[in-house]
Amino acid sequence: MVVWLLGPALPDPEVEADPDGLVALGGSLAPDVLVAAYQKGLFPWSAEPVLNWWSPDPRAVFDLETVRVARSVRQSVRRGAWRFTVDADFESVVEGCRAPAPGREETWIDADFLAAYTELHRRGAASSVEVWEGDELVGGLYGVVQGGFFGGESMFQRRTNASKAALAYLLERLRAGGFRLCDAQAPTEHLARLGARSIPRRQYLDELARALDAVGARLVEGPAPALGV
Repeated sequence: MVVWLLGPALPDPEVEADPDGLVALGGSLAPDVLVAAYQKGLFPWSAEPVLNWWSPDPRAVFDLETVRVARSVRQSVRRGAWRFTVDADFESVVEGCRAPAPGREETWIDADFLAAYTELHRRGAASSVEVWEGDELVGGLYGVVQGGFFGGESMFQRRTNASKAALAYLLERLRAGGFRLCDAQAPTEHLARLGARSIPRRQYLDELARALDAVGARLVEGPAPALGV
């Protein structure tokens, strides 16, 4: 049964989620609320008409041990002489994700989401990956970081395959940095084509608990061997 958030307490998704994965309505995007929500397996989507919180069953995740990069992505990286950074321009990445694009004329990322996740980044609880062609930002992604957990939020590209390259680089760096779980939220055909798999919510929550307990996980820049860069 979907609940209204009237205070700081967050509901148990195993108890309150409806068949679509909607768990709660209302509340705020305050940093402490966001951190607590991700730790319980919840994430926010559109604030229209009110903020809503989700925990889908099944859940999409990326297996950090089975990273594969398509040849076309490697070719795009080499052809564009792309370079990759971590946390070099977080706000511009979120702006890129909220900008209109073909097939995605609107997103849930409004000014409140931008401000909330930028504050999370300032506190060290969110990170971005940037893809550069020269001095131009041509793609990237961002998400929430807690222990050995990375919760992917959104990605964008201004060159073909730039978002796929950002994802491949992220997965390489998460694996190298000792992360245990990369969340992709709700399963879609697009995510499946990118290599995401679907797992039951209960399994996801168990894996999340173990990831949150991971000690020493760090997302830092480095080489991406699978990309050949």
